[in-house]
Amino acid sequence: MAPFLAWAAGCSKAPPGRLSVARIHAITSELSEAAQSAAPMGSQIHITLGASDKSPQAPDQLDITLFSDKPSSTRSDAAKVERSLDAAATRNGLARHPLPCREGICFYYARSSARTHVVHLHVRPASEQKMVESGHPSSLPKLAIILDDLGSDRRVAQEIFGLPYPLTLSILPNHQHSEEIAEEAERRGYQVMLHLPMQAVASERPEAQELRPGMPAREVSKLVTQFLHNVPGAVGANNHQGSEATSDLALMGELMPVLRGRHLFYIDSRTTAATVAYETAQRSQVRSAFRNVPFLDDVEEVAAVRKQLELALRGAREKGGAVAIGHPHSATLEALRDVLPKAQEQGVRLAFASELVH
Repeated sequence: MAPFLAWAAGCSKAPPGRLSVARIHAITSELSEAAQSAAPMGSQIHITLGASDKSPQAPDQLDITLFSDKPSSTRSDAAKVERSLDAAATRNGLARHPLPCREGICFYYARSSARTHVVHLHVRPASEQKMVESGHPSSLPKLAIILDDLGSDRRVAQEIFGLPYPLTLSILPNHQHSEEIAEEAERRGYQVMLHLPMQAVASERPEAQELRPGMPAREVSKLVTQFLHNVPGAVGANNHQGSEATSDLALMGELMPVLRGRHLFYIDSRTTAATVAYETAQRSQVRSAFRNVPFLDDVEEVAAVRKQLELALRGAREKGGAVAIGHPHSATLEALRDVLPKAQEQGVRLAFASELVH
């Protein structure tokens, strides 16, 4: 996935009736997410971005490997992945067609007669898992970088869209450009999350609407629904501020079923050591993770952010995966431009936040 999103800085328009390169890649991301949500733990999903401005007719490819020694569970797991892929493809107006295949299951998706995605789904013995993993960049420890607080500044969003990496953009609802930034981010193939406003301690500036302790469950559901309407394409959520809210067990217990019902994952930003958000998400069977390295830009200086990024890369190697959070400051974006091209050389694969949840 090293070349992932290399197209994001600028894509040519597609011919009439054909999906743009950016749209094909965005659907690839959605298909990958669909496969990951349905596949058993330990499965390998490898993406090749074939479509480009120079070769717009080339399809993207997904190579999905399931590991099992039990034929009955293998058939069930494969069928579940196929159904999940087909549902995502159908939502995007794609039709499935069979392909001849020496081993496993092969098929492609197309819009009209234009092939957009080729899928190879195969099963390997569980004993081969480590050997297969070692041959793919996907075996590297993953680092997910979430950029928070988007929604107000259209210009800074355009700067982020010039970064050709699988970044996750967490967008505040009800800001001037929330909806259009979310739509363009999804179209360009970035992952979109809802930056869910939650009550902080009194010294922090609150949002006009936010989740607060004591809210009844119906009000929590209503507010989350409203927020999601303003951040289209969100596949997960993380808390904005929330040092008061995320430490309230009752409120988190009301929130997590709402997220589960909407098939959203949750990332605990860990703005307080007293948070119970991640633990509640896990108990509620919401796919979840938490920020497990320091914030990238508490100090808004390029050198300081570079240092934090290096610590995040090291944290990913040491922990086997890491979730980092930063903000769209000019210093942060400059440091990202400097450091991210070297991530794979340092033994880390950049990934969307959804790839770190469980």
